[in-house]
Amino acid sequence: LVLLVMLIITIPIQLHSVNLDMPPPSQNQPLTEPVVHEVFIDFDGTVSWDGVALASMADVEAKLTDVANQPDQPEVHIKPNKLVEYGAVASVMAAAQRLGVKKMGMVGNGQFVQ
Repeated sequence: LVLLVMLIITIPIQLHSVNLDMPPPSQNQPLTEPVVHEVFIDFDGTVSWDGVALASMADVEAKLTDVANQPDQPEVHIKPNKLVEYGAVASVMAAAQRLGVKKMGMVGNGQFVQ
């Protein structure tokens, strides 16, 4: 019984999450307005980039690669539908991190409160 309790205590908790490397906050205001790309993820997992539907995840990754390769990266705002599966949102976020997108945020999280 003691060994069982010790085993339970020492097993790390498994978290299913996407770890993001977020930049530290800055007090400096930008000189120009940032360029913002809006990524909508519809209830069926369809991804739209600035209002234009993308056919596949490869197209999403191509857009994210273009953003990551710019010296002054534009912001990427991810706006998921309330009914979309978490996996669709997580795959876009993971692709953005893997490809080197630094300025990414979730928009419209108030819809998930209720």
